[in-house]
Amino acid sequence: MNKIFSIILIFLAFSINSNAQFYKSLLPNGEFSDSLTKIIVDFNTNFNTIQGQEMTPQLEMNVYQSKTTLPGALHCSIIRYHSKLDTSASWQAIFYDGEDFNDAFKIYKDIFNQLKKSKIVTADKKPAKFKGELQKPKESVRFASTELILETTDLIYRNFFAQIQLNSTMDGWEVQINLINKYLY
Repeated sequence: MNKIFSIILIFLAFSINSNAQFYKSLLPNGEFSDSLTKIIVDFNTNFNTIQGQEMTPQLEMNVYQSKTTLPGALHCSIIRYHSKLDTSASWQAIFYDGEDFNDAFKIYKDIFNQLKKSKIVTADKKPAKFKGELQKPKESVRFASTELILETTDLIYRNFFAQIQLNSTMDGWEVQINLINKYLY
């Protein structure tokens, strides 16, 4: 009788743990959602509040470190282009820089899932979420891009997108996310 009871307890422990893991995979990473919300709210100030030190200037843009990062990012920056028509900045994070396509694709897909699951509250305290479809990359194409629009009633974000890119590089693959204001002409 003790053996049967022990077996039932072990079975219940495993099933509870596997259900917890299943539900955990459906929920967004809290730290990711919190950091993403801080970045999105700061879009209201053109990312000025989270802008850090200027990095090496480039030809048509100024690049700054971002004070707010997303978990797992290797590098986060704010980019300001020298444009008279569009003075908005973009926020960028690099999540993978390596040789393995399968690792890059896994991270590309994980970032997409984290964005879709994240619960966001905008600068005007309105709920928001990203909506879009994953564009599956092919190793032979050497480039993939998925765009998700931020759905909210807050009008400042009407053209706000998250763009996830998987790019081939000289040494392998890079995965990045760009948070941008994209004018639709």
